[in-house]
Amino acid sequence: MRLVFAGTPDTALPSLRALIDSPRHDVVAVVTRPDAQSGRGRKVQQSPVAELAEEAGIEILRPHKAGDPEFLERLRRLDPDCCPIVAYGALLPQATLDIPRHGWVNLHFSLLPAWRGAAPVQNAVLHGDEITGAATFQLVKAMDAGPIYGVVTEEIRPTDTSGDLLARLAESGAGLLLATLDGIEDGKLEAMPQPVDGVSLAPKISVEDARIDWSAPAMRVDRLIRACTPAPGAWTEFRGQRVKLGPVRLAPDAAALAPGRIAASKNSVLVGTATHPVELGEVQPQGKRLMNAGEWARGVRPTDEDRLA
Repeated sequence: MRLVFAGTPDTALPSLRALIDSPRHDVVAVVTRPDAQSGRGRKVQQSPVAELAEEAGIEILRPHKAGDPEFLERLRRLDPDCCPIVAYGALLPQATLDIPRHGWVNLHFSLLPAWRGAAPVQNAVLHGDEITGAATFQLVKAMDAGPIYGVVTEEIRPTDTSGDLLARLAESGAGLLLATLDGIEDGKLEAMPQPVDGVSLAPKISVEDARIDWSAPAMRVDRLIRACTPAPGAWTEFRGQRVKLGPVRLAPDAAALAPGRIAASKNSVLVGTATHPVELGEVQPQGKRLMNAGEWARGVRPTDEDRLA
């Protein structure tokens, strides 16, 4: 089929590569978000999808809005049979959805109707799901509500961060998306309506949402930190300054500590929660580099009065 692919971040790259390499399909253009500032130097950079498309000699479309008349006209002239979309990052109006013959096929990183929204992987980790997956579905105007073509499942491991899990889903999801488009081209695949029951929403996790509450149970603290790794980054405060934390280890056999209380030894740095302590892994003080917790504790020398707040 003749395809126009839409996507923006690294997560979309396995799918784009799979479609470029497929002998059955022709990616004639990609749609991605406009170039934006990123990194410490705030340099303007194009998206990962744009970089891969440029390497492959594929036309790049960067509309500020997916309903811009110039973009719609170009999309009509490209005459796509189908438009696969993975983590594009913007809503599509009905006029855009109506252009390809077989519509827009979205790869979403959850087992729909669970976790509809912007942050399905983060919310699955945060809420302690044991199984998640990816789904391909026909894009409609309502958020993540279109009929489903297929799914793949993925176990959530006890130490998974959202970054770990998303990387695996991006790879398995790429295979699902390719198989879905093959099935559509062959006329052998029919999308089925989503179940009415089991709908849950996955809103974006903000920086404020990523603040650690040490009065919560240890399991909740662990899940929050893993869900927010690598972005937006879980954080707390020490002596009035923000400190980012990497994944922690549950320490149910350690001596109890008051919530936020720090116990540093030669072998570990423990912090109290509402239940049992957790052992810190990596720490990044404000304006400084990432370091292991032992190195951080040796530098700040926490006292009995100090707390992570």
